[in-house]
Amino acid sequence: MESLIMILIGVLVTVGTYLILSRNLIRVILGTAVLSHAVHLLILTMGGLKKGVVPLLSQSEGPFTDALPQALILTAIVISFATTAFLLVLAYRTYKTNGSDDLQELRGMSDE
Repeated sequence: MESLIMILIGVLVTVGTYLILSRNLIRVILGTAVLSHAVHLLILTMGGLKKGVVPLLSQSEGPFTDALPQALILTAIVISFATTAFLLVLAYRTYKTNGSDDLQELRGMSDE
């Protein structure tokens, strides 16, 4: 199961990198969101995809699930949501001010 998730992470990183390298500002923002989802899956996979019970003292003996990766992913989801919301507002204001979302036009220089 971990190998399938790692292949999915590789595909997400590839798609995210492709989107970040485009000229459209919205695609760059979507690329950062896709990369953040790839990182969330990577943290979850590196934490181990094992089944177990909650680590409570009153529970029976057996394999326990580590709660640290889930806590890190939850924090990362909140941070990536706030960053994506900020970037979308920034892109909207840029489009309203300049009338374009093409990064080459926003650069202000002709072809180098």
